Amino acid sequence: MGRYFGTDGVRGVANLELDALLAFRIGAAAAYVLAQEATHSGKAKLLIGKDTRISSDMLENALVAGICSVGADVELLGVIPTPAVAYLTIKHKADAGIVISASHNSFEYNGIKIFAGNGYKLPDATETKIEDLIDDFDSIPKVTHEKLGRVLQSRIDPVVEYTDHLAETIKGDLSGLRVAVDCANGASSTTVERLMRLVECKAEIRFYEPDGVNINDNCGSTHLEQLKNRVRNGDFDLGVAFDGDADRCLIVDETGEELDGDRIMAVCAAHMKKEGKLRGGAFVATVLSNMGLHAYAEKNGMRIECSNVGDRYVLEMMLQKGYILGGEQSGHVIFLEYASTGDGELTALQFMAILKASGKKCSEIAAEVVPWPQVMINVKVPNDQKNTLQELPAVKAAIDQAASELGENGRILVRPSGTEALVRVMVEGKDGEQVDTLAKRVAKVVESVV
Repeated sequence: MGRYFGTDGVRGVANLELDALLAFRIGAAAAYVLAQEATHSGKAKLLIGKDTRISSDMLENALVAGICSVGADVELLGVIPTPAVAYLTIKHKADAGIVISASHNSFEYNGIKIFAGNGYKLPDATETKIEDLIDDFDSIPKVTHEKLGRVLQSRIDPVVEYTDHLAETIKGDLSGLRVAVDCANGASSTTVERLMRLVECKAEIRFYEPDGVNINDNCGSTHLEQLKNRVRNGDFDLGVAFDGDADRCLIVDETGEELDGDRIMAVCAAHMKKEGKLRGGAFVATVLSNMGLHAYAEKNGMRIECSNVGDRYVLEMMLQKGYILGGEQSGHVIFLEYASTGDGELTALQFMAILKASGKKCSEIAAEVVPWPQVMINVKVPNDQKNTLQELPAVKAAIDQAASELGENGRILVRPSGTEALVRVMVEGKDGEQVDTLAKRVAKVVESVV
């Protein structure tokens, strides 16, 4: 990870760690670097989309000022899911797409992530160039007169273009299904209603009234209890929850049981294999993927390649190996046939299409994927300590002891979060009680040394 860019862009508490001045510098540095790398003549053009946080307007205006100050133009997409920005960047041949969002984090956080013109997140080398210029800001040439950039009158209807694209990724429609949808009071609030109408799915949409501070507030993919209760108490075939920027999706079956990204991906992979569409007979997961997913894949004649945690690393391995499906437990699933990044609404559509075609209940199509007991504990650790914490003797000893007790019947992974000031302690094994005990023990040691 770089000085500013983590695994999912620049992120921090808005107006404290990520203020308007830093956003201005990011906008100017990014536009300058991308203009230098452009293969066309004329001004660079960048698209900007945002989620519903109260700080998104402030950061958007700062980014625009920075971009225009180096002679690039901007088109504003408004509130729109992250994957829509990636899709529209490709479709309209922009030099880059910028998203203002902190994804699943609470409202006081915000972030800035950048897609290159090909719809993929910026390569590390380009991010490093941008970081160098943020730190050496005075070296960026300033333009004047007619060379200044401007905010263009946009001819893009982002909601219509994006939802039309999503609807075209499935055959037929989803009539006959009834789904409860949780928009997390986030970016999908602008798109889900039209999308559900297009695919003729009967949907009850909840948490779609953002007020700037209620994004992810006891709702969305990180807070499933209200969705689970609604599905249990209503006549629904399934429930679907997105995070704040709708690049991830989790599903609740008709009994209220959660299906995480591993199980969603398993169902989709098996269907794609049956249809002859699973390129290479394999898909990409991460080192956190449940051993139950690996057992299911082996039983069904599929292979899994494991990347580092983070959807950018999943995508890198997919491109390297030539696979078209990959994802994470958190619900980031990448269908490379249709999208260049994780897309929650696309994932929901693909899963629901499989569910309808199966003629089975949601719980039945996911029943073969039996997860091993797994416990994840998040420990708050300052950003300047989280990457070296495992080197401390007490932490290393605790990890080694837990691994020894698990033996071949489990594993432990302690890693820093790429987006938050956290260290994640993950323990997995066949004995649920042992897993819980060991995870708490190691987490306690981590807490004691911070």
